[in-house]
Amino acid sequence: MDKLIINGGKELFGSVDIGGAKNAAVAILPAAIMASENVCVIDNIPEIEDIQCEERIMESLGCKITRVKDSVTIDSTTLVNLNANTEDVRNMRASYYLIGALLGRFKKARVDLPGGCPIGVRPIDQHIKGFEALGANVKIEHGTVIVETDRLIGTNIYFDVVSVGATINVMLAATLAEGTTVLENAAKEPHVVDVANFLNTMGANIKGAGTDVIRITGVEKLTGCNYSVIPDQIEAGTYMIAAAACGGCVTVNNVIPKHLESISAKLVEMGAEVIEQDDSVTVKSNKTVKGVNIKTLPYPGFPTDVQQPMSTILCTAKGRSIINESIWESRFKHIDELKKMGACVKVEGRVAIIDGVSKLTGAIVKATDLRAGAAMVIAGLIAEGTTEVTSIEHIDRGYPHIENKFKALGADIRRESM
Repeated sequence: MDKLIINGGKELFGSVDIGGAKNAAVAILPAAIMASENVCVIDNIPEIEDIQCEERIMESLGCKITRVKDSVTIDSTTLVNLNANTEDVRNMRASYYLIGALLGRFKKARVDLPGGCPIGVRPIDQHIKGFEALGANVKIEHGTVIVETDRLIGTNIYFDVVSVGATINVMLAATLAEGTTVLENAAKEPHVVDVANFLNTMGANIKGAGTDVIRITGVEKLTGCNYSVIPDQIEAGTYMIAAAACGGCVTVNNVIPKHLESISAKLVEMGAEVIEQDDSVTVKSNKTVKGVNIKTLPYPGFPTDVQQPMSTILCTAKGRSIINESIWESRFKHIDELKKMGACVKVEGRVAIIDGVSKLTGAIVKATDLRAGAAMVIAGLIAEGTTEVTSIEHIDRGYPHIENKFKALGADIRRESM
């Protein structure tokens, strides 16, 4: 077990390169299973634990996987096992994408129910609704989702709630269904678009990704391809927030600025300066920011995955801020950790009321989940004195080399074994 030791109070200067999008990559890798011919070569894959976990799962199914730096080659023509029942499957939320991928290609699958970060109830009822609408028989026995059918038939599916996971999972299965499938009230996040673009590169016929109506005309087969994953919107937002919180000037490279507009707008509202270039964003700040109100929403609204890092900077902002977490009901577990550092926050259900204080002070805190871990790192960077962040295995799931990237910007941060 490792921990991060942070001596706060350093301004950040320089540039940081953003890796591939975690939320896209964890869906694109299972999607590669659907290629019945040739191999998939996928570039810009982030070096994070979730990806390593997914690679192990796919190898357990019989895929051949080769990684060279940020490029992964997947040969799924050798896949023989349709039962995903390892501990890795049960520990990883995104393993549910195996259901849609295997169902699409083989018309059956057995996948253990997934785990992931403890940020609230995250049922897969909309996934099941979509699979059943396509003609699959779905049952859950002893913690395993079992899906099978003789044929998948395209149909119209209306999601009761906007769900990124369900949108992608049902899209995977529908890609190899007979006829046309229309997904209504679909999620519009950039990683939904990225998965659709990947499938189209393999030979799928998907239109409308990025809108709330996606039309999928089924094809007979998919083949391997070369593809590059989009930059990680959430990693980029985290470093932007850190720059605004710590003060200084940081350029965040390898990004799509349009994907960051909701984050940029809030930072500008707080008093930071945000300069957009073609594929980078520069954040300048003198550390003096003012409170703002935030409501998390599906894209293009403010991302729930950035809410926790943003709550940290608001702890030392001037005035009162209110965060309304409309996506997940348990995404304020990190607040108790921030309080150990002197934050003044009151949580009422899905609303956090934050009164800015003059400073945070170092303490021993833990990462309660992935994005909460990033929030505690930022808290340590702005706090007076030394902060120890434990349970950083959560952080490693989604932020590649976080201590090295911050160190290169001038932070006093190091990793130690406990």
